[in-house]
Amino acid sequence: MTGTIVVTGAAGFIGRNIVAALNRRGETDLVLVDTLGTDDKWKNLRGLEFDRVVPTGELSGYLASPAAGGVRAIVHMGACSSTTERDADYLLANNYRYTVDLIDWSLAHGRRMVYASSAATYGDGSQGYSDADEVTPRLRPLNMYGFSKQLVDLWALRHGHLDSVVGLKFFNVYGPYEEHKGDMRSLVSKAYVQVRDTGRITLFRSHRPDYADGEQKRDFVYVDDAVDVVLYFLDHPEVNGLFNCGTSQAATWLELTGALFAALGLPPQIDFVDMPESIRDRYQYFTQSDGTKLRAAGYTRPFRTVTEGVREYVEAFLSREL
Repeated sequence: MTGTIVVTGAAGFIGRNIVAALNRRGETDLVLVDTLGTDDKWKNLRGLEFDRVVPTGELSGYLASPAAGGVRAIVHMGACSSTTERDADYLLANNYRYTVDLIDWSLAHGRRMVYASSAATYGDGSQGYSDADEVTPRLRPLNMYGFSKQLVDLWALRHGHLDSVVGLKFFNVYGPYEEHKGDMRSLVSKAYVQVRDTGRITLFRSHRPDYADGEQKRDFVYVDDAVDVVLYFLDHPEVNGLFNCGTSQAATWLELTGALFAALGLPPQIDFVDMPESIRDRYQYFTQSDGTKLRAAGYTRPFRTVTEGVREYVEAFLSREL
């Protein structure tokens, strides 16, 4: 296929890995959109091939210019991904209105659109983890980040746009090039140096009687698997809707950290500390993607297990980069 692909959040975690995967397929007619700021996120762009970099605030101007006539698709990964962000107006502008504007543009110009939603929309999981359209309005996110993502899903559903675009509810994605995310990066990334240097790791205690310490469960997704799902929908414009992007197999924090110790050839040594009170009432104790709809859409590739993904992350990236 020919034409430009716009990737927002391109210097971010999933976005950077999407660009690298497109490069491996020979795609270099890419417009990378991001806000680089003053930290080291710019380093994620090294080694990538692309046509131009556009600051986030200048994207609307680019899309209004003649240069955008060659755009064939927008892959929208750009967002504030902090689940602890309290500025609701900022999240509405950055996660909700920004995405709505890009969907409007893609539909008006007949271009492919794949955007990032989030498993944070599922809240405490009391409504289950189905991505069926009839479930979406019933969800109650636990934080403003999740709500900002749900607002996009609700808007697209209400206006019938999910017949023409793809939204992906990413579960707990981990893997290379997430280091710039600070406290929002995965436990594997945060704990690697600690385990390597001290042989120990710290986890939150459970504050619910139905979960033992370390037995809280999440659906952990290796980033390359998440990227494969994005590329599948980029390649299949006839398939649209809101889809979960997860393994459909929840793993405990003990299983995740066990995989990290194993990858480093060390016996597990774990210390438990109290969870901060500020996040206790918004903490997800269990997430597990319902992959029925994704598989029905024709996506057949298997997802890595936690053991496979963590080992690959450590051996192919962390042990070489840190």
